[in-house]
Amino acid sequence: QVQLVESGGGLVQAGGSLRLSCAVSERTFSTYAMGWFRQAPGKERAFVAAISGSGGIYADSVKGRFTISRDNAKNTVYLQMNSLKPEDTAVYYCAVDLSRSMSATRIQTAYRYWGQGTQVTVSS
Repeated sequence: QVQLVESGGGLVQAGGSLRLSCAVSERTFSTYAMGWFRQAPGKERAFVAAISGSGGIYADSVKGRFTISRDNAKNTVYLQMNSLKPEDTAVYYCAVDLSRSMSATRIQTAYRYWGQGTQVTVSS
């Protein structure tokens, strides 16, 4: 069983920044693609960003503002969020795709294990 624990959420004003972290229990973490998703109130969970051996991919809504990265030595994936907007308010989840290493996907069903989520609230 792979465990993922997110942290770093909170309340920030529009234009501010936050860095989310996701610690992964799996020792072969560096092998797998990782993703960040978010669920805003009243909306379905949506893709934000993902990272694999080929680099990162992003939703159009966050491209240029968010950066996904990973530290394999710490079994941790990060989401640096800059220029935050009120519409970025959501619960953010990280997830691991055990079927991919050199590519990443936006498709949620490809991700087998998920964290519990961390709340990000952006005030206007």
